Amino acid sequence: MKNQLFITLTLFVSSLLLGCTGMPDKVTPVSPFSIEQYQGKWYEIARLDHSFERGLDNITANYAINEDGSVTVLNRGFNSEEQQWSEAQGKAKFVDSDNVGHLKVSFFGPFYSSYVVFGLDQQDYQYAYVSGYNNDYLWLLARTPTVSEQRLADFKASAKQRGFNTDNLIMVKQDPAQ
Repeated sequence: MKNQLFITLTLFVSSLLLGCTGMPDKVTPVSPFSIEQYQGKWYEIARLDHSFERGLDNITANYAINEDGSVTVLNRGFNSEEQQWSEAQGKAKFVDSDNVGHLKVSFFGPFYSSYVVFGLDQQDYQYAYVSGYNNDYLWLLARTPTVSEQRLADFKASAKQRGFNTDNLIMVKQDPAQ
């Protein structure tokens, strides 16, 4: 009986962890994808709300390739209410192939969650549309603190087509003085 309970519990926990590295039904990661071109600083332009970035402005993400092929992720944002910067460092790894924009990211030990690049300026890597493992996680990232209205409209249309609730998008304040 203990063996069966252990196997059931192991399968349940495994399915939860694997589910977090999946992706929404209508989302397909970009390919080809180059982490070498993707690395560096990105500005968060828009996102869906979630607790770990709530109240933050001037959010950036920096990606750096490690010797073992993994990627160091440094997210940074300014909490204007508390007048202080908040940072979180994590590690990302490719889920399958390193030329597909599907990574898993961990900020908390062995627990990983999906990071799916489903839209990308594949020539210059100037913008990226990113989702998590479900339709509750969505970001528009850019190499600059602002994007054109056309880029924003394309992002919203692309995300809406994939089942994201774009009516709830938060436009992130990017203050160059910060």
